[in-house]
Amino acid sequence: MPSESPEDSRAGEFDGQPDTAPNRTPGGRQPILFVTAMLGAGKTTVLRELEDLGWESLDNFPIRFLARLIGSEPIPGQPGEPLAVGFDCRTRGFDPGKIIEQVAGLAARADLAVTTLFLDCGGQELERRFNETRRRHHLAQDLPVMHGIAAERELIAPLRGWADLLVDTTNYSVNDLAQAIRDRFSPEAPREMTVTVSSFGFARGMPPAADLVFDMRYLDNPHWDPGLRDLTGQDEPVGAHIARDPAFASSYTRIRDLLTELLPRYAAQGKRYVNIAFGCTGGRHRSVFVAEAIARDLRQAGFSPTVLHRNLASRNAETAAVAQSR
Repeated sequence: MPSESPEDSRAGEFDGQPDTAPNRTPGGRQPILFVTAMLGAGKTTVLRELEDLGWESLDNFPIRFLARLIGSEPIPGQPGEPLAVGFDCRTRGFDPGKIIEQVAGLAARADLAVTTLFLDCGGQELERRFNETRRRHHLAQDLPVMHGIAAERELIAPLRGWADLLVDTTNYSVNDLAQAIRDRFSPEAPREMTVTVSSFGFARGMPPAADLVFDMRYLDNPHWDPGLRDLTGQDEPVGAHIARDPAFASSYTRIRDLLTELLPRYAAQGKRYVNIAFGCTGGRHRSVFVAEAIARDLRQAGFSPTVLHRNLASRNAETAAVAQSR
């Protein structure tokens, strides 16, 4: 029994792609995607990514309940939401012949747009993945993992040959596979990464969900200027004061350039949200000014950041914190 993936699969490419992406079907039909795979080939990653793209995702759903899940009577003018159903050799009632028969019956319905996807992977890579995670193969509980992989490949072969789409994940990382699914199944309009730029005061604690935190307390503090104390970083005199600090221009340029380099890389890795936080003592002057400036520059670079100022109105907190630091 062969343990390697068949030679006609192409790593990194979808083979046998239909002309129309499943979630862009004409005529108001409900997109249904059936995902099956060799164990360890990435089915969980695919279903998780589809869920993030707006699909309802179910894994190892009992085969005998497929018709009940999808329903038999379409509602006129109300196509169902995209649905992805995953199954493999562990699924209760797993029988490739019966699966093909049931899915073929669903594909014949005029109200459904059914697509099937098979994830393959080379035997040596699957063995490496099983050894890395220290998991037993479902079909080789008391035998070397390669015996289970070979048995599974023979069992599941009819589904591989029947699938509309085929992808070999042998040379894929988790991020590579997730990106391939986004490229293949995302809606027409690309989903932009959500970027938030915020300011905060260390006196009230660190922001709990920040991905990148920049401490701006090395800059001259406008709090010590009586004429600026009651203003904020959104006021021009405060901004001018901070910009005159000899350390401001060079450090700001480095931070801006770092962010414009990192953000496209985060997006390429499939990161959905990036929270960038700038902190100072009270969260009213330096952090606010820099956050506003960075947000403007990110917009010019093609991003659409949301700006949040956590402690802009917290004058008492800054006064107390500065007094304690004296």
